[in-house]
Amino acid sequence: GLLRTRSLATAATTLIMATICALTVPTIVRPATTTSTRRDVRANAFGGKKGVASAQPRAGQKYADIAAAVDAGLVQGVAPFEDGIDLFGFFNDIDQAEAQRYADVEITHGRLAMLATVGFVVGESVEGSSFLFDAQVTGPAVNHFQQVPLPFWLGLGALIFVVEASRVQTAWQSPFDASRLFLMKDDHTPGDYNGFDPLGLSKNRDEEWLDIHRLRELNNGRLAMVAIVAMISQELVTGLNLILSDEVLEMKGGGALKAMEAQCAGTADENACAKAFEAAVAAGTAVF
Repeated sequence: GLLRTRSLATAATTLIMATICALTVPTIVRPATTTSTRRDVRANAFGGKKGVASAQPRAGQKYADIAAAVDAGLVQGVAPFEDGIDLFGFFNDIDQAEAQRYADVEITHGRLAMLATVGFVVGESVEGSSFLFDAQVTGPAVNHFQQVPLPFWLGLGALIFVVEASRVQTAWQSPFDASRLFLMKDDHTPGDYNGFDPLGLSKNRDEEWLDIHRLRELNNGRLAMVAIVAMISQELVTGLNLILSDEVLEMKGGGALKAMEAQCAGTADENACAKAFEAAVAAGTAVF
């Protein structure tokens, strides 16, 4: 069970990572043999401005499938699926404005997933120290949120409210003025919220540079969405920290990992138990 779960998660993540690495190469373009309507994928990222002026989102205009939406510059394909991949047919006969909303949602969730994956690793690295809520938050990162004090919840809720209110004002049409609910503004570029760039990374950059890095952000977000699902699943199945589990597995293999799970799962402090087991494995004194 545990090893199979880890193997599947590792294989899936490796496959997705290989795909994303291929996508982030800046020279990826569509084959020259395709029709003239097909655009450089770099220009299509985030509804880029190169050659896609005719693809202004309009409620009511339809596209037959995801390939047509990719050709129009509304969404970005995924290498090696340059025409896009849509296993569940969400883009079949899709309205152009709806495709714009899907693109924005994908970018937003990708950004959140990138923050979440970093948060998992950092949270487990500093847990038990005074840096993190006076050492009161411990154990697998999937359980950290339930341990934080009420003021943190209130502050986080207020931050989410402010961010979402700003997103609505920036990107969404008023439900009282729009032809239907959940329509974004026609001139909104998915993922672009008032040019938010606190570090100034895009300052004085040309459009080609921006297109390439938009594509990289999009696809790292896609990878992060897969990764955070795998990370959460592993911790829910094992009840143990990601970092500790990986270190024990690397040092002594699957037998040690199974032994650590059997010894520590359900104990009063699983994290302390797992750390003690890891130390025993490193010292060669653990029996499994």
